[in-house]
Amino acid sequence: MTTIDRGHAIVEQQGLTLLIGAETSTAVAPTPEAIGFKAYNLWRMERVGLRVPPAFVLDTGFCRGYFGRGKVAPPGLRELLASKIRDLERASGLVFGSARRPLLVSVRSGAPVSMPGMMDTVLDIGMCEATLPGLLRLTGNPRFVWDNYRRFVQSFAEVVHRVPAQHFDTALAARMREHGATTLRELDFQGLRALTRDYLDVFEEFVGKPLPQRPLDQLEAAVVAVWFSWAGDKAVEYRRLNALSDDLGTAVTVQQMVFGNAGGTSGAGVAFTRDPASGEPVLYVDFMFNAQGEDVVSGRHRTPDGERLAAVLPEVAAELVAISRRLEAEFRDMQEFEFTVQDGKLHVLQTRGGKRMPWAAVTIVVDQVEEGLITETAALDRLATIDLERVERLRVVRSDETRVLSRAVSAGIGVAVGEIALDASRAQDVAAAGRMAILVRENTSTEDISGIAAAAGLVTAAGGRTSHAAVVARQLDKVCLVGCETLIVDLERRRCSFGGEWLTEGTIISIDGHSGEVLAGAVQVELERPVDDLRKIAAWRAVAKAA
Repeated sequence: MTTIDRGHAIVEQQGLTLLIGAETSTAVAPTPEAIGFKAYNLWRMERVGLRVPPAFVLDTGFCRGYFGRGKVAPPGLRELLASKIRDLERASGLVFGSARRPLLVSVRSGAPVSMPGMMDTVLDIGMCEATLPGLLRLTGNPRFVWDNYRRFVQSFAEVVHRVPAQHFDTALAARMREHGATTLRELDFQGLRALTRDYLDVFEEFVGKPLPQRPLDQLEAAVVAVWFSWAGDKAVEYRRLNALSDDLGTAVTVQQMVFGNAGGTSGAGVAFTRDPASGEPVLYVDFMFNAQGEDVVSGRHRTPDGERLAAVLPEVAAELVAISRRLEAEFRDMQEFEFTVQDGKLHVLQTRGGKRMPWAAVTIVVDQVEEGLITETAALDRLATIDLERVERLRVVRSDETRVLSRAVSAGIGVAVGEIALDASRAQDVAAAGRMAILVRENTSTEDISGIAAAAGLVTAAGGRTSHAAVVARQLDKVCLVGCETLIVDLERRRCSFGGEWLTEGTIISIDGHSGEVLAGAVQVELERPVDDLRKIAAWRAVAKAA
């Protein structure tokens, strides 16, 4: 062991070794304050028998120490990482950096409170020239191998070295033109191999040196980058909006990769155990075949395969329902969980209390009390921060003048009316002037959090209901439409098109979170409230007060 303060490692607290997802006994239970909610929930899921890839965690004290030293990593970090990687090798049967059986890992953030999409993640660490043949030997799938390598190059460049994504987008567009492809998925392994070489050139051009080829160098740099992201603009803004302390720090989870991009019976998804917009007790799933988790949550892609999942992989669909029930039984709340299916086998990567709209919060606690899952007292505690007098939603009053411009996928209930704003800055300006804005984007990310917070609603051409931006929009009680296929945004001319009809920025539109429609102009609305549920909650309060 090194000179690292042993009290700052999850794996070394009071001699405690915790390797999540492996057969490791612990004398002392970890806490979310120490290891972050992501790792804490992984530990709980593994304990109740869910299939969780093995992982180790650096606790939040490391992050606080990093900033306390002026953004300097602790001495001995590399040796600690090497030691814990050996634990993962024993758990997985794979070897980090091996030319025959390579272990690849992800590095993920994990604050003591959920901050979806606000900090950075690096996937596929361990991809390099040496491990390429080993991964090909393991899988026999050259497209999969080159897809992982090009993903890693871009992720490492953007997160660790802040290379703008647009440079990779330019390289991708050029290769797709050369190969006659309209989407990245249409590139064969030769196209992906050429694209990866392009990405390596982009990396060297903007970073000034080649991509690190030693996996331990990659891992150390990724861990430090995740700590650094704690102070990123979007993370700071999220904490400000949610009154969270800047002193909490983030843990870092290093976890064995499982691959949703391994072929036709693989994929990645996000599921809510209940509808986070309405609160209905139905499984709410976004899924993409042959994809990694970042494809689903990034907001850059449509997520069209949720309904196909049950038809193609019925056993996996049934397992998702069973997992949903087990998670609610364990956590006593609606959960949002991320999962990967590799060659037909389902792995759960994380779970957290699902962000929900106030209407859904009311519906869920009433249902869960009636199901016997929580007590009335627990339900009232959960509603403590919600102004029940303002729990309401709008519905469009239809007339002959109601004109539909386009249709999208609803990710948040209600109706929002406002003027088109094509970026976060414009949305903030409109709100500052006392007017309502609808943020309209090709795709959006949590980088747009200030604009999402300022706007009355959000419309995107890409993305799914469970992308990080949609999750944040719901939490902020914003109407949100995603996957609007006819939407085109022309930032240069400050205009957008819905179904071929061009509208300049500032034009008034309405978005209907019930129907998923984008409507011309300002529509008439009517107000509704969850009267029956509010009456039950009032009765609970009366009983609690009398007691």
